[in-house]
Amino acid sequence: MDQVEVFKALGNKNRLQILTWLKSPEEHFVDYVPACGDADVGVCVGHIQKKSGLTQSTISEYLAVLHRVGLVSATRVGQWTYYKRNEETIAALGNLIGTL
Repeated sequence: MDQVEVFKALGNKNRLQILTWLKSPEEHFVDYVPACGDADVGVCVGHIQKKSGLTQSTISEYLAVLHRVGLVSATRVGQWTYYKRNEETIAALGNLIGTL
């Protein structure tokens, strides 16, 4: 984990908000339905974009940054991409902060 890059990724309020939403998708996305009946796949980019009110390209860029540093994972299902939090990386980040 590149600590500096992770903290840069977290330095944007919208990316932090996305991580918060992804923690409990059923709570934050009114029309959330697990892809293929599997809640472990994540949330479709379209749902995230709709909730945020930002453009699709902006959300895609934010998710790409979070993915690049390992805070989210992506799963492709047909033409759609679904994102979920990478709890392992988030826990490692919490441990790192505890040592500072």
